[in-house]
Amino acid sequence: MMKKVYICAPLGGNVQDNLEQVRKYTKYALVCGTAPVVPHFYAECLNDSNPKEREIGMAAGLSLLWFCDEMWVFGDTLTEGMQGEIQFCKNLNIRTKTIREKEIQKVLGGNAQ
Repeated sequence: MMKKVYICAPLGGNVQDNLEQVRKYTKYALVCGTAPVVPHFYAECLNDSNPKEREIGMAAGLSLLWFCDEMWVFGDTLTEGMQGEIQFCKNLNIRTKTIREKEIQKVLGGNAQ
């Protein structure tokens, strides 16, 4: 069975650009042989700028985190939401791993997209 990894990365701000990055992170996780859990894709149907809808998406993501084997943290910025997810993992003793851009490029190639 594949390891389930929760993708932790920035979403807010420039949502469209961040979703593009998350697609790359998801591909990386798939190529690494894992089953990625990607709550960012809730932004395709929920408005991240609407506090109530953001809260719904965050709660749904945290509900899935319970079932994950690890959390992989991507990006150069730790947002408030990401910090909450990381703390949630600490409370549950779920392993977290930071994935750097050079690791992604090594697996997906120089222009990883």
